[in-house]
Amino acid sequence: MSESNKNAEMWRLMLQEGVSPKSKKLITFFNFLPGGARCKMCGVPFQSIGGAFMRLLGTKPSNINPRMCDECEIFVKKHIGGAEIRMSFLFADIRGSTCLAEQMSPTRFHALIDRFYAAATNVLIESNALIDKLAGDQVSGYFVKGMTGPGFSRVAVQAAQNLLRAAGYGSPDGPWIPVGVGVHTGEAFMGAVGSSNGVADLTALGDSVNIAARLASSAGPGEILVSQEAYAETELGLDGLDCRSLELKGRTQPVSVVVLRG
Repeated sequence: MSESNKNAEMWRLMLQEGVSPKSKKLITFFNFLPGGARCKMCGVPFQSIGGAFMRLLGTKPSNINPRMCDECEIFVKKHIGGAEIRMSFLFADIRGSTCLAEQMSPTRFHALIDRFYAAATNVLIESNALIDKLAGDQVSGYFVKGMTGPGFSRVAVQAAQNLLRAAGYGSPDGPWIPVGVGVHTGEAFMGAVGSSNGVADLTALGDSVNIAARLASSAGPGEILVSQEAYAETELGLDGLDCRSLELKGRTQPVSVVVLRG
């Protein structure tokens, strides 16, 4: 097997099966150490004596998901490449952020955005998603079988619902920030892009990612637009739900969606 094929197989096993790229001896050692929460990829402990020992060695939770260690994140970013897999995508947009910024001071707006980031990332972490971006007024997360489990489409939809609840939808006081969410499931290239000698990023690429982003941009405040592809895999009923066919910017074919509300 060529080096490129070995690299692609490593990515596939990691993303689809949750197999750590680290050696079996290291994984056995990590699991021997006492500790509560652990890296889902390699078993590095984050708590108790084992966690303290690993922190002394410089290993701590990753930024893309604190349920993975930073060494696993660094390892995959050094192995530029990836695999084409089926996965789910969640994009959440603050609706009318320009108007919100106009109505308050920059400091207050910064505090509002920070609160949104914190609420959204907590939901994504609890859902075992990989956090892709915190950019401007948008948050995005990816759900892969190796991290989230085989029911990743259902988990992505549930995460979208939990995100709206975290934003205050359904509460007696109402939402404290207007948010729209898009969820889609499809094939994408997931892996590390960039240069092993320079800046590298762990992300997903392809038309499916663009669909999810466009759905979030089309969702109204308190709406979750779930593509038919994603919703079909949740095995939830369609009774009483609003279904639409949307013309998305940059796409020649309409996209069928199911509308869920906060």
